[in-house]
Amino acid sequence: MKERSSNWQKRIQTATVRGGTSLPLLADLYRGDHWSRTRRLTAAATAAGYKTQLWVASAGLGLQPVEPKTQTAPAYAATFSTRHADSVGASATENAQWWSHLQEGSGRATLKEIGRQGPVLMALSEVYASAMEEELLALGALGGEALLIGGLREIPGVHRVPSDAGLRHALGGTLTSLNVRMAESWLEHSKDGTLTSPATTNSWNRWAAATTKPEQYNREPMSDEDVIVFIKQETAKLPRVSRTRLLRALRDDGKACEQSRFANLYKTTMGER
Repeated sequence: MKERSSNWQKRIQTATVRGGTSLPLLADLYRGDHWSRTRRLTAAATAAGYKTQLWVASAGLGLQPVEPKTQTAPAYAATFSTRHADSVGASATENAQWWSHLQEGSGRATLKEIGRQGPVLMALSEVYASAMEEELLALGALGGEALLIGGLREIPGVHRVPSDAGLRHALGGTLTSLNVRMAESWLEHSKDGTLTSPATTNSWNRWAAATTKPEQYNREPMSDEDVIVFIKQETAKLPRVSRTRLLRALRDDGKACEQSRFANLYKTTMGER
């Protein structure tokens, strides 16, 4: 993994040298609903009374500041999502190793270093929070003010607000941008200049409890044979992908399969007992 990461970083650095000032600005490198909402977070934070700096957690570049406006980066394809052609790792362990190596060679700062400068607001998916867990733990141990929207699990010293798909009807957008939209909404509830104060937390909790609605899914049922074909195809692409990730990927494709049934079919297909 370390050798792969080193080779990747050399290619990124070489592309930067060759491209010079013709490379795109980091702020212009990303597209889609998630990024457009992310850019709005700085305005929401400023309106709430915070001095802001936007950072991006990138599977290809490490932790990078979006500003200054001279910050450039080459176009790349890398993700911590394990069921993807551009996955940097085939498991959570490999993703964490990749992030560690990437940060050592390419990252501009760690979460702990950013936390020393003031409050930190993070919007992270499960897979990205998992890859960055060591840094999240170090940030929590710092004792500063840190808020995580989304994430994978509770981190000591970090106030976490789990992702809630039931808020999507009120916040709009796709599931991909939900954590960022929740972060923006949280800032709108922050009135006292303290990111995780009891007043802000209570205001958010009251609003979320009154607003959330369970999402209704209209997934297509699958026969046992179709599920087995799916499992074989996906494990051929990514042999070490977890059963949980496979089931989530199947459901994300609009298909239906009860969890225990999928587990039994997976064990049968993979020859497990």
